[in-house]
Order: sequence, then C-alpha cells, then structure tokens
Amino acid sequence: MARMKFLCDADRCIECNACVTACKNEHDVPWGINRRRVVTLNDGKPGERSISMACMHCTDAPCAAVCPVNCFYTTADAVVLHSKDLCIGCGYCFYACPFGAPQYPRVGNFGSRGKMDKCTYCAGGPEADHSEAEYVKYGRNRLAEGKLPLCAEMCSTKALLAGDGDIIAKLYKERVVQRGYGSGAWGWKTAYRETVAL
Repeated sequence: MARMKFLCDADRCIECNACVTACKNEHDVPWGINRRRVVTLNDGKPGERSISMACMHCTDAPCAAVCPVNCFYTTADAVVLHSKDLCIGCGYCFYACPFGAPQYPRVGNFGSRGKMDKCTYCAGGPEADHSEAEYVKYGRNRLAEGKLPLCAEMCSTKALLAGDGDIIAKLYKERVVQRGYGSGAWGWKTAYRETVAL
C-alpha cells in the first residue's frame, strides 16, 4: 500500500494561500479553524521563504501517543485520522503536535472548546465513505474517490505535493539535483544560513 505524504517546496511557494482556501471550501471547515495555513519566514526581507503547513501524518504521531482515549488511528495509506466521537477535547494532541495541526473549533474554558479538528488528508473519518455523517464531521473524502488532497491539486506553482511518499521523494530529489543544492537542500547549510547556491 502507498504511504501518503505531503511536501512543501519552500523555493516554489509564493504565499498565495490557494491551498488554505481550497481546504476550507472543500470541507466546509468552520470559521476559526485552518486545517492548512501558510507560514512565512523572514517576511519582507532577503531570503524570505513561505511554507504550507498542515498535519504531516507522522509515522509515529505524537498526537496519537498522548491521546488518553486513543481517538487517533492510522489508515492503510499511513494517513493519521481521529474519531470525533471518541475525542474529549482535552487538548493533549494540540500541545504534542510540532506542526500545530489539531485545533479547537471554539475559544473558551476547558470543556466548552469542542472536539479537536485537524487535516484529514481529504480521507474523511471512521464513518462509512461518502456518508452524510462523514462529511459533516470530517469533510469530503477525496481519497476514496481516487483523488489527491485538493490543497495540493490547487497549488499553481506545484510547491505543495501530495501522494505516494516514494513518488514525492523522487520528484523532490529531481528538483534538488536540478537546482544544484547537493546535500544542502534541507540540511546543515540551510539550517545554519551558510551559503547555498540559488
């Protein structure tokens, strides 16, 4: 089975927010929740980079590790999903996730913020595929339709890639080789701002 992954190429992202808008429209996401967001580093300065962030569907997901009711599960495609029926809204996953993926639908005191919401990789939830209950809780199940997440499909610069992890890695490797970064693409030189060929 394919291992589904996201990858955002910071050299191609132009901060247009099409991925954010596509996600909100496709899944009828409530106001205040952004399953996907664009983060910009060094905004307005030389070396500015933008990256589209959402749940990265980790292999050993920290959100699942800390959940006291085990509402998180991993599908056969390695997509990390959660059950809103089991979720108690404790927020442990919110604090454990390094990407800020799980979010409360409302602000307020503990217990009044609702059940957590997060990126589903357009794979729905534990309810039957294409059911009304699945759509209301999790949004459209594009994966069951044989489609990729809409955020990646709407990316005009192809900065946001989604699909089989092996294919994504191959595509990104080709880009890195063409740019001549060598091992500095996401490595030591980039992290410590040493000279990297552009």
